Amino acid sequence: MTGVSLTVLYPHPLDVSQFERDYQQHLALLHEKNQIPADARPYTLTKFLPTPLGPAAYYQMFSLPFPSMDALQQTLASPAMQIVATDAVRISSGGAPLVLVGTNN
Repeated sequence: MTGVSLTVLYPHPLDVSQFERDYQQHLALLHEKNQIPADARPYTLTKFLPTPLGPAAYYQMFSLPFPSMDALQQTLASPAMQIVATDAVRISSGGAPLVLVGTNN
């Protein structure tokens, strides 16, 4: 099986400045709880821009690849990642973030 990615889509926040401050702390928590070196960035962050049809459906996307579904499931089941997931919901003032899992092709 090919690798998989965990993707989190954040709705537009009620207060962008506050979300940005909270998100930086959230990333620091992710690094701390998963022992990711401070200078490493194994994930991708994408901020969405408006289109000619209007604002994007989501404000930001976080994507983290995993070598396998088993690796993803083990990580998500860990107490450390449960803390990170709870924090993701806390900082998402525009509504609950949407979590997706997909295969990497």
